[in-house]
Formats: sequence, structure tokens, C-alpha cells
Amino acid sequence: MRNAKYLALLSTLALLFPLCASAREKNERSVSIAEAVHIGATQLPAGRYKVQWQEEAGPAVNVEFLRDGKVVATVPGTLKTNDHQVTEDDVVIQTVSTNKKVLSEIDFAHQKEALVFAQQQG
Repeated sequence: MRNAKYLALLSTLALLFPLCASAREKNERSVSIAEAVHIGATQLPAGRYKVQWQEEAGPAVNVEFLRDGKVVATVPGTLKTNDHQVTEDDVVIQTVSTNKKVLSEIDFAHQKEALVFAQQQG
């Protein structure tokens, strides 16, 4: 009887673990940025970043850029759904006045999700 309880508990945890892991993965991705860009008030050097976001009202999200486990930038963004899945990461960079390069969108490989960032002035 006692072993049956432990077996039932272990089985339940084994079934819930993949659900928890997929829920966590849903809101975080890794992305490579090939050149230095501005996002919000922060300049991100070229490199690999972990991007994670928390959903707010509607498609609004709060996005964190992490490097080496540390948050290097936090900015508001919009989560959008693409009609098709891109086959590789696509980082969209725009050049604004004064030749400043600004990160405006990240499309994630093999996902329909994309993060869009508000256009910075100046």
C-alpha cells in the first residue's frame, strides 16, 4: 500500500514535469546578434543572448536580455504571431538618425512567435 502511494506520486510528477518544462521554454529563447545594437537605453554588444519575456495585458510583454546569466537590458515589447515559421533566427535592425542601429524585431527559428520593439527616436 505504501509503495503504491509512492508509485502514484512519482507517476504524477513524471507526467507533470514535461508540462512545466514546456511552459518555461515557451517564454525564453536564445538569439545571436551579429552587431552592436541599441535596445531601449542600452547598447548590446554583438553576441549570444538569452531572451525571456513575461506576458502582460494583450500582446504586451516585458523582455529581458541576459548574458552570462545576468540581465543586461529590460525593455517593453509586443509578442506577435507570424503567418509562417522562419527557418532561422532573424534579427531585424534599423538604422535611425545619427546612424544608430536599433533592434526592432526578433523572429525565432522554427517558431511562429516574434518579439517587436518600439521604434526609438533620435
